[in-house]
Amino acid sequence: MFDPSLFGRMPPDVLTSALASASTSTSATGSSTAPSSLAPGRHSLGLSESRDAVLYVPSDLPTDQPVPLFVMFHGAGGFPEKVLPFIEPHAEQHKFLVLAPHSTFPTWDIVIGGSGPDLERLQLALGSIATRYRIDTNRVAFAGFSDGASYALSIGVTNGVTNGDIASHVIAFSGGFMSIFVQEGQPRIFIAHGLIDEQLPIATSGRQNATKLKAAGYDVQYIEFDGLHIIEPGVVARAIDFFLA
Repeated sequence: MFDPSLFGRMPPDVLTSALASASTSTSATGSSTAPSSLAPGRHSLGLSESRDAVLYVPSDLPTDQPVPLFVMFHGAGGFPEKVLPFIEPHAEQHKFLVLAPHSTFPTWDIVIGGSGPDLERLQLALGSIATRYRIDTNRVAFAGFSDGASYALSIGVTNGVTNGDIASHVIAFSGGFMSIFVQEGQPRIFIAHGLIDEQLPIATSGRQNATKLKAAGYDVQYIEFDGLHIIEPGVVARAIDFFLA
């Protein structure tokens, strides 16, 4: 049973069911092909003149069935192109979309003191993608590294919508904290943290987050690896298996 007292400060719920409703609408047309799917490769979504979100489309993406979507949030001071190389080979192999947003500020809005433009732009990005592709709403991951992992945990567990939950999976690579409002669903959660993380000590971040989420009744897969504050490729492979299982 979910216990709100296990968590800290609370951002307002600004995400909507744009992804689910748009996918349902596309399916309802009877068309098995997205009306304006993109060529393989990276595409800016045009949400902002600078610091725009990037969508990666693998080659030979199926058009006759819903496809998974993996949302990857970068760390503080980062950008989409810094984290995409860790996910793109898996997207190419397993045929899923990758959305890599760019934070409005040097890090994500929740991390620096409250929700705002990043959540709003994420909503726009999800809606834009859902007009082009049929999304498998049982395979939508919110993932991230460092501050991006804190962000994924915060909005992935909150993720309240009126027509279902957005994130089916939440994946945190070396995250710091969680800022939770109200639990709206039960996403499966994957947390990985380096034993010698020099920026976010494992005892007060990875282990603590996993313990709180398990106590709140979540299905949590938690792993520790022998490394610093990094994205570990072998751990990413395990997270992708977790996402697609």
